[in-house]
Amino acid sequence: MGLKEKIKSNSKLKKIVHQAILISNQTRPRLWVKWFVNPFFHKKGKGACIRRRTRLDVVPWNQFELGAFSTIEDFSAINNGVGSVIIGERTKIGLSNTIIGPVTIGNDIRLAQNITLSGLNHNYEDINIPIHKQGVSTAPIHIEDNTWIGANVVVLAGVTVGKHSIVAAGSVVTKNIPPYSVAVGNPARVIKQYNFETNTWEKYKN
Repeated sequence: MGLKEKIKSNSKLKKIVHQAILISNQTRPRLWVKWFVNPFFHKKGKGACIRRRTRLDVVPWNQFELGAFSTIEDFSAINNGVGSVIIGERTKIGLSNTIIGPVTIGNDIRLAQNITLSGLNHNYEDINIPIHKQGVSTAPIHIEDNTWIGANVVVLAGVTVGKHSIVAAGSVVTKNIPPYSVAVGNPARVIKQYNFETNTWEKYKN
């Protein structure tokens, strides 16, 4: 059994490690982790840029990767506490985005402003326990290559947005979007899809 598995299987040891790595009652890593641990665990590609005002709540027990020539703009928040955050190459994460793993974002993606991608949900079933003490469940989000996501979009846990798709501003994506689609609304629905036989974008037919 590896070190990671030993820590996970021992609740007391897990608590001690969490307290050593995270600031109490917060999701932020302690400065010693940020400065001396994370740089050796996480990958940042050639020409990649993380703006100074980005909040990186990243820990060493899950992956965080930013591909070559990708950018995370100011006031965004990245959290890999319950799942890895993988961002591909030549991708732009706009101002004030929130990305909570597990999330995988492909290459040549454009995320506009104030977007939330959250791969976790809080458990709530037991009414005798405060929701914040019931833990979380996770389901990975996948944003495939060449996709554009408009401002103020929310993408829920477990959703895949297919390659070269467009999600209109303000949409709430609750289920998978197929490749080469245009989706709008709350909940988001597909209104157009590219037809490779006619080489045109056509009204989507259910």
